[in-house]
Amino acid sequence: MALERLRVLREFADRGTVAAVATALSMTPSAVSQQLKVLAKEAGVALLEPDGRRIRLTDAGRALVVRADEVLAAMDRAVAEMAHYRGSPRGRVRVAVFPSGGALLLPHVLPGMVDSGVDVVARDEDVRPAEVSRLLADYDVVLTHRDERATPIADPRVEIRMLMREPIDVVAAPTHRLAGRSAVAPEELADETWLGVRGGFPVDDVLRSIATITGVQPRIAQRLNDFRVIETLVAAGYGVALMPRYAVGDPNLSVLRLSGVRAARRYELATRPRADSRPAIAAVLAAFESAAAIVTAEA
Repeated sequence: MALERLRVLREFADRGTVAAVATALSMTPSAVSQQLKVLAKEAGVALLEPDGRRIRLTDAGRALVVRADEVLAAMDRAVAEMAHYRGSPRGRVRVAVFPSGGALLLPHVLPGMVDSGVDVVARDEDVRPAEVSRLLADYDVVLTHRDERATPIADPRVEIRMLMREPIDVVAAPTHRLAGRSAVAPEELADETWLGVRGGFPVDDVLRSIATITGVQPRIAQRLNDFRVIETLVAAGYGVALMPRYAVGDPNLSVLRLSGVRAARRYELATRPRADSRPAIAAVLAAFESAAAIVTAEA
């Protein structure tokens, strides 16, 4: 089976449509379809099947995608080994980061990579954990986050590395009745107006836990995913909010620990399996680990 056809199959698994694969690989849709047909003939088994007006992978197709990942990873390792003999790590590494995590870690990651021979191209992408696999179609490394009690990503095509834990606290305006305290119990928050984040993100999971403890559905005035916007509204007395501890930038806000609730989000690095066999990717992963150690030591 030709490597390029295996690459086309993997792209189809990542992107879901022939048109999307054609765009990603700078091919025509008919050329993509032809490559998939030839690959099925080489495999001797159907790799695709109708799914309404679209097509999807068969069980055999999904199994071959896993093997394609292994074969293509082996080729990447071979290229990386040759680069090593030329004095690597070198090359471009595409990195996706969720915004607040990027703001916290990238200032420690990027400066150290400037003269390393590794070209790090970072983009902000804030997605739910279930969507991380999709991002790996376009990125080598994805910095993601999830509630520490949420189910871990379980995908044979995704490798996860635990990076750090960040507590989630309650923030309130300096004029709020709770201001000046170090901690607050969930029961004391039952009547508050909340500024929340969109559903499926770690902070929202903690807010739902508070609702379970108090038996009161929280009154959420706004759902915003930019913590800087949330801070300004909290400071204006519009409501209280849950915020990751290291994301709080306004020194005037009152930050209260949630007593009786284990509330935190986990930072995780997602890659394709064995991606760290490429020296450039391994260097970027190590840079993130060093950055996390610096941040947590300073907190």
